[in-house]
Amino acid sequence: MVAVNSQMVPLTTLRPADPTIEPLVTGAPASLVMFLSNHCPYVRHIGRELGLITQRFAVKGVGIVGVMSNDIEAYPDDAPAKMVITARSYGWDFPYLFDESQDLARLFNAACTPDFFVYGPDSRLAYRGQFDAARPKNDVGVTGRDLKAAVEAVLRGELPDPDQVPSLGCSIKWRPLS
Repeated sequence: MVAVNSQMVPLTTLRPADPTIEPLVTGAPASLVMFLSNHCPYVRHIGRELGLITQRFAVKGVGIVGVMSNDIEAYPDDAPAKMVITARSYGWDFPYLFDESQDLARLFNAACTPDFFVYGPDSRLAYRGQFDAARPKNDVGVTGRDLKAAVEAVLRGELPDPDQVPSLGCSIKWRPLS
């Protein structure tokens, strides 16, 4: 398995406008856009804790959306029917959208799964980084520490620590250009 780092989009970048995501995150005190995958071992490793954490965020009014942008012809385990099964198995109560065109992944400069983007109420990027330091092949416990700290800072009206560690995971599986 070859891991890829997130792109580390510049902080304060305005959240890309997209009619699919806007109703889910507009007006929230913080919003979380995540690029996920059903088959990626990095996502599977954090899946249950991600479900628990996002449930707590939702209670606090955070706008949350998960996006799956992989090429499902090459990776059928990421197909929409299997997205429903994955979401249920991990307790993902947030909308988990299929980005068939892969336009959302391009708009957000998503590079890997998982890839996390936290925006403040001004729709400016406050965090883009790892969930925590846990990986499928290390002994670090899955806690969501980094993502939790970032969202909590935004909810308090503060900026998260700008020293952010890139997310690490499976690359977005792009469709071949035609």
